[in-house]
Amino acid sequence: MRSQRGFTLIELMVVVTIIGILSAILIHRVLNAVDRGRQRRAMADLRTIGAAVEAYAVDNLFFPRGTTTEAASLEHELVPTYIHRIPGSDPWRQPFWIDLNANGSSYTVYSGGKDLTVLKSGWRHGPTTAYDADIVFSFGGFVQWPEGIQTDH
Repeated sequence: MRSQRGFTLIELMVVVTIIGILSAILIHRVLNAVDRGRQRRAMADLRTIGAAVEAYAVDNLFFPRGTTTEAASLEHELVPTYIHRIPGSDPWRQPFWIDLNANGSSYTVYSGGKDLTVLKSGWRHGPTTAYDADIVFSFGGFVQWPEGIQTDH
């Protein structure tokens, strides 16, 4: 009688299939963790920009005046007194935007999120589970922010 060495083709196929299924699940989870990390970094940067704008308002009795512009354009008003460095871009390599009105009574700073598109009419004013949704900060708090289990919409 001949002793068998090695694995049969079916055993190898079963192992490869199991490894494929496990790696598909793992890759999905890793990509979700990366997206979540980008959202958290964007939220931290938006909070930092918002805090600098509010500190400016405490000293000047009004927010910086202007229109919709890149947040980095406020460098001459905020750096170095209110912030060491304005974050130049969000985690998706797009600029942070800020809406300022002409009389200095309001501000809104935001990122377009994963889809790289700002959709002001779609802001939900609360938490969102969409990875591609805008992240919006105004008057010391988030207007729209990621929360809970994230999904692709």
